[in-house]
Amino acid sequence: MSDRPRLTPAVADLRRAVRGSLLGRVQKGDRVLVALSGGPDSLALAAATVFEAKRLEVEAGAIIIDHDLQEGSAKIAEHAAEQAAELGLAPVSVVRVSVEDLGAGPEASARVARYEAIEAVRVETGASWVLLGHTLDDQAETVLLGLARGSGAKSLHGMAPVTGTLLRPLLGLHRQVTVQACEDQGITPWIDPHNSDPAYTRVRVRDTVLPLLEKELGPGISEALARTATTLREDSETLDALALEWAHEIVNTDDDGRISLDVGGIVAQPPALRQRICRIVAEQGFGVSLTRRHTMAVTALATEWRGQGPVDLPGIRVEREKGRILFGATASAHDDHLDETA
Repeated sequence: MSDRPRLTPAVADLRRAVRGSLLGRVQKGDRVLVALSGGPDSLALAAATVFEAKRLEVEAGAIIIDHDLQEGSAKIAEHAAEQAAELGLAPVSVVRVSVEDLGAGPEASARVARYEAIEAVRVETGASWVLLGHTLDDQAETVLLGLARGSGAKSLHGMAPVTGTLLRPLLGLHRQVTVQACEDQGITPWIDPHNSDPAYTRVRVRDTVLPLLEKELGPGISEALARTATTLREDSETLDALALEWAHEIVNTDDDGRISLDVGGIVAQPPALRQRICRIVAEQGFGVSLTRRHTMAVTALATEWRGQGPVDLPGIRVEREKGRILFGATASAHDDHLDETA
């Protein structure tokens, strides 16, 4: 690795992106961590973070997750830790996680284990933020995958630049920029063989679907998908805020402890807000995420009332009584809660 790498356009782009992400969020003496896999995205991010951290007078460390899902993963993690130390990151934490099958596939299960470990290390080290190396290409792939699943507008939001204590500075940069930045600085990244394995849907999107779209529809598809994600996220955040505001006006609790919504208040709202208000009640009142099919059934108790009976949702029973829509926990949900708190 060169002691004094050239300030190439790629290196400058990485540094500018990291600086923009950290400015206004860190103070002198703070600590941030880079989630480092050893691949080009996270290594380029790490190098840029070290440079900008010195300028901002903050500490920069690294968290490396060994998922133990492929042969030699411990050595790969160890090598990434060595590279982190060479770049000047400290402290460097290597955590091996156990990936449990959560029923949503190996990628989703690994993601859950990874983020849980990252948060644990962040708290342990007192870091304010964790920087992730997701790029514009990752964003485009995420939007296409959400579109293919048909799971609603929320799945098309892609990844946010800020999620809790997670920062994604590189969402505006192509993957090729990180590859070039590593080359310009004499950094040799690890290339994950999973990233070229067509058994993974995301790999097929990356290697086949997006290039085909670029060929048939013209260049700029990834940028267009990323812009779409940003627009949808902004619209959704605005609608969520309005729904929460209206929920405070029309939500109450009855004598039996059930959450109640005024039927007139629900009917008066446009469909997008009705759906969101129902989701807010379910999420904040019962810790349950509802699908559109669920919320449509609930709002029908107000907008298409024909004397129909209760709507049974996961852990919730919803019914209409005397001009109110009532949400109550089912017995099984209550039992589950007792089990969790025992």
